[in-house]
Amino acid sequence: MTNPSCLELPARLNSVAFFEQIRKLCQNGYSPMTLFGSKNRQLFCLLHQGAELKLLNGDFPSTLSFPSLSPQFPSFQILERELYEEQGLVPIGHPWLKPVRHPRGDIYEGYEFFASQSSALHEVGVGPVHAGVIEPGHFRFTCRGEIVEYLEIQLGYQHRGIIRIFEQDDIRDKVSLAECIAGDTAIGHALAYCGIVEALTATPPLGVRIRIIALELERIAMHLAVLSALAGDVAYLLGQNLLAALRTEVINTTLSICGSRFGKRWLCPGGVNYGIPMALAQGIVSNLKKTQNRIRLSCEAMLSEPSVLSRFDDTGKVTAPIASEYGFTGIVAKAAGLKLDSRVDFPLYPQIDFIPCTECSGDVYARAQLRYLEIMQSFDILFMLLKEPLDTKPLSQKPKEIKPDSLAISIVEGYRGRILHLAKTAGDGSTEFYRIVDPSLVNWQALAIAVRGEGISDFPLCNKSFDLSYCGSDL
Repeated sequence: MTNPSCLELPARLNSVAFFEQIRKLCQNGYSPMTLFGSKNRQLFCLLHQGAELKLLNGDFPSTLSFPSLSPQFPSFQILERELYEEQGLVPIGHPWLKPVRHPRGDIYEGYEFFASQSSALHEVGVGPVHAGVIEPGHFRFTCRGEIVEYLEIQLGYQHRGIIRIFEQDDIRDKVSLAECIAGDTAIGHALAYCGIVEALTATPPLGVRIRIIALELERIAMHLAVLSALAGDVAYLLGQNLLAALRTEVINTTLSICGSRFGKRWLCPGGVNYGIPMALAQGIVSNLKKTQNRIRLSCEAMLSEPSVLSRFDDTGKVTAPIASEYGFTGIVAKAAGLKLDSRVDFPLYPQIDFIPCTECSGDVYARAQLRYLEIMQSFDILFMLLKEPLDTKPLSQKPKEIKPDSLAISIVEGYRGRILHLAKTAGDGSTEFYRIVDPSLVNWQALAIAVRGEGISDFPLCNKSFDLSYCGSDL
């Protein structure tokens, strides 16, 4: 399929047939991307196997319950919990129907964290209020001495209502809202949103190469931020300071183009607001080549330093079977050896000959090394795209009228992994529903798995290596 695109709405199944079809597809190798219910009592499930998508549409079960898919296919666990919170549909047999972000009454009333009565175990609670600028989230550790036996993560303290705002008024005027879904992924989410609008209005975008430049600059900058934080967590202060300074050089490149270090106001439905004149492009290439060389020297020094390796190696492992079973995405999956990248399966710019980088150990080292490799790969993409003039006019075109009764999807490989936006219009062109799946929603479970059997003092290091978004999960 082209990405983004409008999908043909499939025949509406009864609830029994709907869930049976999901099971059959998953048994044949498909994985879920989203599962949700709409306000007009319809169920939707989008699954994929590589580049192939399957969209299913079904009725709400009359009993407002259904046999849970999670025991057989754990990748559904977070999606079924969302479905219960939003629509009240109970997945019978779900391993743990705990809150995601909007606790309901009945079984959620007086929610209690996982606990053990063993005298050999003790609990450590962290958050939801944290020092510095960390967003609200609660981590409850069950420990045997210093060893973590179990970690329960509870988010959803902000209740931002992002999705509800997307469903109000004209969908074509929401780019600023899309940039706020996750502040460190302003380009990634804005690009996914623009794809939705362009698919729903049949508006081919201009400035596609500039969009990819924006996305790869964001990827480099945020990977550098994570590597700097990892260096700080193991007291490798030289690396922390060097990588933070190099990140500033990258985000200042974005600033020089659009006036925002985070790329806000750069993208718009139909194209881009800011081009890159040839003179500016030449200066950017010259500066980025120097920055790339400094990053290479800094990362290779850090990732070969014995004191760093002693903390990174074999810490916080996520294996390939676990990553596949839970449907993890982005760095988490690729560090476990899974070649999953939307730039291959759902390319936004097919002219790029792209092969995803992978590591196989699934530990902190793999995730750090992979970020370095992706940075180098992104530089190669940037230099290829900046060879040609980029200031041709016009840079954007106004989106056309919204098509009624249409369903659009848009997929972007953000720096954390696969970003999915999905929207459907009603008969009058209004927004019937808008769905967002940030990669953090599915990847938080990976952190809980990775810290089992680790020392609690290694939790900050593990946490930084995943670098998951609190607000990206709190929609």
